[in-house]
This record gives sequence, structure tokens and C-alpha cells, in this order.
Amino acid sequence: MKIKMKKASWEEILAKPAIPHLKPLAPPFLFRLLVRVLSIPDLWKVKFSYTKEGMERSGEGPYLILMNHSSFLDLKMASKVLFPMPYNIVSTTDTFVGKALLMRLVGCIPTQKFVTDVNLVMDMIRIIKKQKRSILMYPEAGYTFDGTATTLPRKLGGMCKRLGVPVLMLRSDEGGFLRDPLYNGLRLRRVKVSATLSCLFSREELKELSVEELDARIDEAFSFDHFAAQKEKGVAVTEKTRAAGLERVLYRCPHCEGDGVMKGEGEKLFCTACGKEYKLLTDGSLQATEGKTAFSHVPSWYAWERACVKKELEEGTYRLEVPVKVGVICDHRAMYMVGEGTLIHDRGGFTLKRENGEVVYTQDPYASYGLNADFFFYEIGDMISIGDKKRLYYCFPQVPVPVTRARLAAEEMYHMPKIL
Repeated sequence: MKIKMKKASWEEILAKPAIPHLKPLAPPFLFRLLVRVLSIPDLWKVKFSYTKEGMERSGEGPYLILMNHSSFLDLKMASKVLFPMPYNIVSTTDTFVGKALLMRLVGCIPTQKFVTDVNLVMDMIRIIKKQKRSILMYPEAGYTFDGTATTLPRKLGGMCKRLGVPVLMLRSDEGGFLRDPLYNGLRLRRVKVSATLSCLFSREELKELSVEELDARIDEAFSFDHFAAQKEKGVAVTEKTRAAGLERVLYRCPHCEGDGVMKGEGEKLFCTACGKEYKLLTDGSLQATEGKTAFSHVPSWYAWERACVKKELEEGTYRLEVPVKVGVICDHRAMYMVGEGTLIHDRGGFTLKRENGEVVYTQDPYASYGLNADFFFYEIGDMISIGDKKRLYYCFPQVPVPVTRARLAAEEMYHMPKIL
């Protein structure tokens, strides 16, 4: 998948008004059917199946439907499980670029990842309470990097309570992630995929439970470990390229403790500094080819990297400064490539400078609980996105740096005491 791009100057982009708000449309049956039909080939390849649990508690719709975000297959799974139900889909702004009308006819509602969006909340209230349609939402916003849940927004339970309609959980199993993990560069694997649709909250429970209790149950519903489930269920991923790109997630060597020194090729993950080598086994576990295995579990390695970043933040040594190519989204016509710049991330948050050193955007570390970082974004490259309701800046590092480290730092920084 690619995105429409145009060249523009910084002056042109900075003079443009804020990203326009697009009113959500009711998806016509023909377009719902089209999405369903176009999804059939990919779902057939993974022998997709699903079950329903506790749906007798859900009552009549409309519903708020929450789904975990594991791979590009997620929306296709939803199209089968939910068909022919009319529903809108909370989607990221970049998916609208060059095809805004089509996306609206499919039922998508644009919003910026990890940016407070009052218009989105109002749109959701209008769709559910006045237009009586369901809404599909991916509260993680970003795809999972390590096969576990990404950070969820707090007080999501408050939104559920405000909408006041039954909340369903559509949860894909480990197969959705193993089929197409984000780090693996669009290399599809041969695995079966299944999902479960269940009632998370009935109308009565939404009234009875506190926001804190609702959030706790949502956290539990989004508690998963796809690598652990793979090993437990004996799911074999036999492709010889299964470790390719794994350094995007496991970027730090636990032996020499160098950052950005790991490299994934074929079935192997190795350190380019000290030479330590691991093999990603067919059951998803890691094993050192010689000597000590520091981590046999991908999420455990990832959690250690998080702890390392947190320590750097506490000691004041964390910093990212990298030359980047910058694409800007300020409307739904194109991503405007404005040239090169420098992205800086430290305890003070993000600073983006253009080629001449002029600061064009700063972002406070407490502006968002997460960070939109992605791998091989629209086949352009690894990316860090920052911005606000007016415009979004997509920064593509021009030297090898682990964008995962910035995502971990942003998440950890958000929970640290404010610097006076």
C-alpha cells in the first residue's frame, strides 16, 4: 500500500489552514458488501474462523465495538464477523489521503493518532445516539510491535459510559499477528487466523460500574501475548525470513548493551558490534546459537529495552537527534514532502527543525500518552509522526535509528513528573 505524495515548500505548508473536519457518512449497503467481498481471498488464505461468546448479554445495538490491532488483516476480519451490520470505523487521517470520499463511503471517521480529538468524540456520540449506528474502534491506535497490547488511553471506560450502548470486544488470536507482524516488512506467513466476538459490557453494567472498573476490565480484555500463545499452542512459523526486520523491535543488545546494533536476517538476529547471535525458532522463541541466552521471549527483551529507556530518562541521558525527510499532512489531498530537517527528542519533548535550523514544531512530552511510530510506513521507510489538530509531521530518519526507542521513551516520559 502506498500514499499519494506531492512536493511542497515549508512556506506553502505552514500557510495552510488546519486539517478540515470531514462529517462521517452512513456506509451504504453496497460499500459494506464491497469490503466484505474484497476481504474473502485473504481470509480464505488464513482459513479464518470466529466464535461468539456471551453475546446474549449484548441486547440490541447500536454497539461500540473494540478490537485489538495486530495486522493489516484486522479490518478484513471485522468485515466478516460484523457483516451486514452498518457501522462506522475510527481510522487514521493518513488513510484518507487521496481517497477521502471512498473512505467516508466505507464508513471511516478520520482522526489523528494520539492527538486529543473533540470532534471525534462528538461524531461518535452523534452516530450512536442520533443515527443509531455502531462504531468499530481500535483503542490501541498503533499496531503492536512485540505481540502484546500497546498502551491504551486512560478513561476509555468514561467514553463507554458516556455513549451508553453495549460494548463488544472483537479479539483476534495470535494468528493475526503471526500472519503479518509489522516488523517483518510485509512478508506474509502461512498460519491460521481466528477471532472471538464477545460482550464486554452490557447496558446495565455500564451504569453500575465505575470508570475505574470499566478501565480495568478493558485492560484485561487487551491483555495478551501472541508470542507466548504461539508457543503454548504449538503454532509453527516455518518461513526462512521470520527474523528479518526483528531489529526494529529488538534494537538493543543485552550483551554489549549497544543501541541500534542488532540486525535481523533470515532466521537469525545478531549484534553487529559484539557478534552475539540468536535464532528465532519456529515456535516464536529465541535461542542463542552459542553461549548464554539472555532472553528467550521477544516481549521480555522488549520490556528490558523499555526499562533501559526509562533509566536513561531518569538519569537525563536520553536523547535522539537525527536528520529526517519530512512529509506533512494538512489536508486529505496528499502527503506534502517538504524536504529535510532535524528531529530532536529529549526530556523536553520533540523539536522539529527545518533545513535552515528554524524550529517549525515543538511537542510537550505530556501532550500525548503515546507516539505514532511505524515501520516501512507506506513503503517509504521507518517513521516517527508528531503533530496536532492543525497538521501532522511524518519524519523519516535518514540514518539507521530505532524508532521503537522513541516510542518507548514517549510512553515512559508521559508518566514521569513534570520538569519545573
